[in-house]
Amino acid sequence: MGNSALKRHFETAEKTGVLNISGAKLKEFPPRLLSLQSVLRTLDLSDNRFNSIPAEIGLFLQLKFLSLNKNKLDHLPTEICQLIKLEVLNVSSNKLVSLPDSLSKLTNLKEVNFSENELSSFPTMLCKLKHLDVIDLSKNKITNIPSEIATLHVTELNLNQNQISSISPEIAKCPKLKTLRMEENCLQLSSIPISLLRESKVTMINVEGNLFEMKQFTDLDGYDKYMERYTEVKKKLF
Repeated sequence: MGNSALKRHFETAEKTGVLNISGAKLKEFPPRLLSLQSVLRTLDLSDNRFNSIPAEIGLFLQLKFLSLNKNKLDHLPTEICQLIKLEVLNVSSNKLVSLPDSLSKLTNLKEVNFSENELSSFPTMLCKLKHLDVIDLSKNKITNIPSEIATLHVTELNLNQNQISSISPEIAKCPKLKTLRMEENCLQLSSIPISLLRESKVTMINVEGNLFEMKQFTDLDGYDKYMERYTEVKKKLF
């Protein structure tokens, strides 16, 4: 993207509050971006070459949508916690190895996407966000689901293609969880908590591609209770 094209994008953004400069081959924040800090509601910086995001990102207090996917980020600045109006955060396809605890301050978040990164542990700070509805953590290196999961408020959790070998039984206490995706992990049949099948509110569990046959999964104690919930939801759809 040339300088003249960038200039047009900035001029339009001043009027609309929306700036999309994805695929512009940028390696650092354009200085002019700071002039839009009070008006931007949507900022798309995806598919660039950022190695880091400057602390100044915390100045964009009106942001509701922020996309940083397809860059080379290995961390997020703690100042991101200042974006208290943020509702959607997409940082997929980067090199993140951890997430800042300060994400727990983004109380208006509804959807986060951290897929295709290098995360090795479940980001428990997300369990504190009451309005969060969808989390995508697929294609990371997460090895277990911790007990903190009990307070997670999402309806959909995608953990496909990780390295998960253990799941805390506390997952059955998730108050809103309906869809749980755990395909292509390292789960043994004994790793599936019976409480997840018997007592949770989950109506869709995807566990294909783990260390057991699906026939074995359907024979588990509590599977009939899970199928009752699954069937009830299907009836409502048709």
